[in-house]
Amino acid sequence: MEMKKIACGVLFTAASMTAVMATEVGAPAPGPAASGASVVVPALGSLPKGNSSISGDLKTNKKTVASSATPRASRKSTGSSAIVMKPNGKSPVSSALSSARGDQVMLFRDVSLGPHEADLRFRLIHFWEARNSNSKTLIGQEMLLIDEEGTVIQGFVPAGRVGTYELASGSVYKLSNFFGSRNKAQYRVTDHSATITFAWNSKLSVIDNPPVAFHEDRFRFYSYKEFQANCDRKIDLYDYVGHMKLVNEHAITECMVLDEVDIAEKRHLCVHVQTHGGPVMKLYLWDHAASDFCEKFKSYRGTPSVLLVTTVNPKHLGGTLALTSMSSSRVFMDANVQPSRDYLGWLSSNSDIANKINAEVVTKPETATLAELFSYIKLETAKVAWFECTTTIDDVVRGSAWYYISCGGCNSKAVKEPTSLICNNKKCDKSVVTGVAQHLTRINVYDKSEQAVFVILGDAGRELTGKHASELVARYFECNEGVEADQCVPVPQALLDTIGQTHKFIVKVSDHNLSGKTQIITVTKVFPPEAPHHVALLEEHSVPSTSDDVLKSVREESSPIRGLDGTVGERVRKASAGMESDEAKRPKSG
Repeated sequence: MEMKKIACGVLFTAASMTAVMATEVGAPAPGPAASGASVVVPALGSLPKGNSSISGDLKTNKKTVASSATPRASRKSTGSSAIVMKPNGKSPVSSALSSARGDQVMLFRDVSLGPHEADLRFRLIHFWEARNSNSKTLIGQEMLLIDEEGTVIQGFVPAGRVGTYELASGSVYKLSNFFGSRNKAQYRVTDHSATITFAWNSKLSVIDNPPVAFHEDRFRFYSYKEFQANCDRKIDLYDYVGHMKLVNEHAITECMVLDEVDIAEKRHLCVHVQTHGGPVMKLYLWDHAASDFCEKFKSYRGTPSVLLVTTVNPKHLGGTLALTSMSSSRVFMDANVQPSRDYLGWLSSNSDIANKINAEVVTKPETATLAELFSYIKLETAKVAWFECTTTIDDVVRGSAWYYISCGGCNSKAVKEPTSLICNNKKCDKSVVTGVAQHLTRINVYDKSEQAVFVILGDAGRELTGKHASELVARYFECNEGVEADQCVPVPQALLDTIGQTHKFIVKVSDHNLSGKTQIITVTKVFPPEAPHHVALLEEHSVPSTSDDVLKSVREESSPIRGLDGTVGERVRKASAGMESDEAKRPKSG
């Protein structure tokens, strides 16, 4: 009888051990599954040889086996809600045991809102910083992820965990434990309704030899009509592929050289692009996208033709549809990726269609006289627009500031505080502002039909005089060491020398003109003078100056420039206090 009891005890113990071992290694346990749900997992005998890791943990004989068997053909994923109970009925164990079944992963199509203890396996396509649009405070790190089915989803690392994970674009990872957040409403980069947010217990590891193949990338392209329909909606950021017509208004040539200094100074460039036989559009590339464009452009022996930019934002600029890059944008050319290679192939076979539209003609502003310009402004149907006007400079308005002080980071107006300068642009992230003088000059002009007042802003002033405003201001203070810091800098000789010159101006009819708030026309670009005019011609068409006080001009000296830092810079910053600069604005970036 005792022997029988002992035997039964031994048999019961063995059965218990079998159940425990089956649960640990992922094999089906004897008896009904907890809560009536069954979980299908690979059997222990199906583990491939040489791919199992074993570690002792149950007294001296318990072993945990991590399976690396391939998933079933059905490719069903295991969610965090499926639970298997241990034989004692007390301790729940997640069915997504990544340490036991490394190949049983959740697919992106099954990701839902809420916490998940499952494993994800994906390729990291791209990652970038997300910052507050006003304060520029770091919000977190955003990512673009693709799984083995080719489904793309957005990932997010909160600001407090940025730097915790080593990320490399193109690498394949396994992520354990995450939270399914709702995809953002604005500037979405994926179609998925959820975002994978890294949680406090998330674990990320690199998969050096992925058991399955992953796509390198995935793109979402839009046609011109679709971009037009979604313009200014700020919902989705789609990708664009097409061929380049102009770069910074210069036609594409075989030996084209980019002006990288100018691009770096402006922090952006403009590319006129076209898709197949569609209209020509302006594509603005900002900051890192502009730098990336320059690097890739230079890497070609010849001149690249095809341009692919991801996550662009369609918006109205200058009254027309334009595309702008975002912080998430990437730049590809010609043979970089498959879609650009495909487009390059189409371009080679359809050059007649590609060259049918001349971008210089399409994008060239309409030519108008000053009289026609004022007639347009009076129309009820008039909108913000750009025109090309050829006029002669009659005088430079004196008696008021001819420059303003801008933020050295974003070129917006800098406001003087008691001890420092503050950038007026809420989106600027500069806590310490270095003042930079920018042109803000009013000139009287005329043509055969009418007279007008133009205001020259920023780069247009450099195009007119050949000198930066900061250079002219700094020279004045260096040549006048005894002058008080609050002294208004007289109009420099470089500006006065333009009197009598005939230029072709690109001017903007703004909302202020249309609303009747001002008749002053803003100049956005100045072309070189056509020919010098005789003084007699100038006197014949003279226009009275708008000020009785004519300040003495500044004689140009060849002394070295110290910039706006140090003593000269301090006096320039102080001199900016009483300046009129409400009209000086920089176009907003994407």
